[in-house]
Amino acid sequence: MTVFWGYFLCAMATCVIIAGDYYFKLAVEEGQGLVSPKVLLGCALYAASAGLWFVSMRFISLAQVGVAASIFTLLALTALGHVFFEERIAHRDVIGITLAIGAVLVMARTA
Repeated sequence: MTVFWGYFLCAMATCVIIAGDYYFKLAVEEGQGLVSPKVLLGCALYAASAGLWFVSMRFISLAQVGVAASIFTLLALTALGHVFFEERIAHRDVIGITLAIGAVLVMARTA
């Protein structure tokens, strides 16, 4: 059960970071500067995710956190870009996502 919590908290930390990325992207598209409210909110979300990372590492190894965070980020940013910013998903993206999921399966281990 502890492995579940590690991956869950890692996914939550990634979601918080993705929310920060969303505000960064909005700020860039609106031509805002580094000290705009959207950029500052994005930075605050990045900082808030640090606590979730810390707790997730109590349940799974650093290597597992790294691989899981990569795939969660890849999936979330791909979905975010496609849904909100109308970015296309290329064949290489699908191949990369498939390989990343395979990496998570290889790295996942029950203690």
